[in-house]
Amino acid sequence: SRRRHTRCRRDWSSDVCSSDLTGCAPPTADDVYASIRKEYPNISLGTVYRNLSLLVELDEIVKVPTGDGPDRFDGNAKPHSHFICTRCHNIFDIEDEHLTGLTERIAKNFDGEIHGHRTTFYGICKECLENKSQELKKKKTS
Repeated sequence: SRRRHTRCRRDWSSDVCSSDLTGCAPPTADDVYASIRKEYPNISLGTVYRNLSLLVELDEIVKVPTGDGPDRFDGNAKPHSHFICTRCHNIFDIEDEHLTGLTERIAKNFDGEIHGHRTTFYGICKECLENKSQELKKKKTS
């Protein structure tokens, strides 16, 4: 059964979709909680978690596990991959023509029923690489 889409849940969904909330990275539940409390000051963190879980269940947002950090919630629910920086833990969307249609290509040679997949790449983002390079230069000059 389809649940009623309340005004408050629409606000959460729009907070998750808003890049203003955390810059470019998808927000954590705590980020959404801090943002939504501005309009709903009596809301509990548990309510935010329950509604984020419901939005994930309804395929309106995507839960992105980060490994060693808090889960993030991506407002871009269309199929795409992610890159997680192992230094700053920022998450970047990756769209690549070779990844498009991957589920369908794999399903042709698989004797089961595939409903989807998630691909996550890990490494060091450009900004962290540049910072690392600057740190090494400073060490050499000291």
